[in-house]
Formats: sequence, structure tokens, C-alpha cells
Amino acid sequence: MTNWHVDGEYMETCNCAFLCPCITSNLTARPTEGDCKAAVAMRIDKGEKDGVKLDGLSFIVLMHSPGAMGDGNITVGLIVDDRASDPQAEAIAAIATGSAGGPMAALGPLVGRVAGVERRPIHFDVDGLKRTVRAGELVDQACVGMASAVAPDQAIGVDNTAHPVNSRLSLAKATRSSFHAFGIDWDDATGTRNGHFAPFSWAG
Repeated sequence: MTNWHVDGEYMETCNCAFLCPCITSNLTARPTEGDCKAAVAMRIDKGEKDGVKLDGLSFIVLMHSPGAMGDGNITVGLIVDDRASDPQAEAIAAIATGSAGGPMAALGPLVGRVAGVERRPIHFDVDGLKRTVRAGELVDQACVGMASAVAPDQAIGVDNTAHPVNSRLSLAKATRSSFHAFGIDWDDATGTRNGHFAPFSWAG
């Protein structure tokens, strides 16, 4: 019997050149820059844990992998929406770290260090194939989906992935990608880096 569920929207950018080899190799390939820096942003549209409502709150999991993600030793840090109460923040932390079970629990064995938790105002905006997320001075990222030639209002997608957020991801290019938190630093605005977005539905 589940004691929590969250549904909403996800987007991320990373420092890999498009298309990120993690997705097509089941996390076994070396990132295009040798290491991987990624900001996985989640907007909860509806959810609760143990009776604590989480509707409208967002969080970001910032990650650094020194090599192939499947090799582990990943550093993670969590940014929680500063509008969250303490009970809400605790619930989000349990979900985001996998300690409450659910999809993120599968990444647990790959995490070498938890770098901490920060609270910032998080803004997660959706406009057609565009996604934009800001978290104070720590994260500023945006991506645009790769429009399908057969359905221009939809992004090209990839199915049956090992990604914890959703097995089907929309392919996107990062138009802006800036991370400065937990010792993870990255800045890019070339439009050549990788991005993804998808709806998500988690339970645990």
C-alpha cells in the first residue's frame, strides 16, 4: 500500500552534448565531457505524503558523476522550494533521495555523497515545447524540445529508458544551463547541450 504519490512535470539539462549517451547506453557510457553535471527539476502539480499536501511545490536534484553514471560515486544535492513548510520539505527530501522508496531509491547504490539541502524560490515554467527553471542564484536552465516532423506541436521522444523520472522522455536541447551549488559548477548557452522533459507520476 503506497503512503505517498506525486504527479507533475519534469525537465533537466546537463553538460553532455546532445544526445546524452547515458540514455542510449543504459547509464554505461562515458559522458561526452568525461563527467556528468545535471539538474533534474520536478514540479509537483498534485501529491501528498503521509497526509502532507505537496501540490504546487518544486524541487531540483543536482548531480555530478565523475564518469559513467552506472559506475556510481555520484554526488547529489537537493534544492527545495522555499515555499515548503518544514513537514513538506521533509516529505520532499524523503521522496527525492529515495529514502521513502519509489523511483529514486534505485539510484541509491550509485550515490557516493549527499552534499546537502538548500532552500530557494523555484520557478518552473512550461510554454509549448519550452521549459524554464530557476532556483535563486543556484540554478538557471531552459530547454526546447526537438519538434517532430510528423507532429510539430510534440517533441521527438525516446521510449523504454532507464531514467528514474519516466521511461519515456522528450528530447530537447538546452538553450541555457547554469548550475552553481554543492561544488557543482556549469555554465553554457551554446544551444548544443542535452535536455529532456516529461510528465511524471511517482508513488512509494
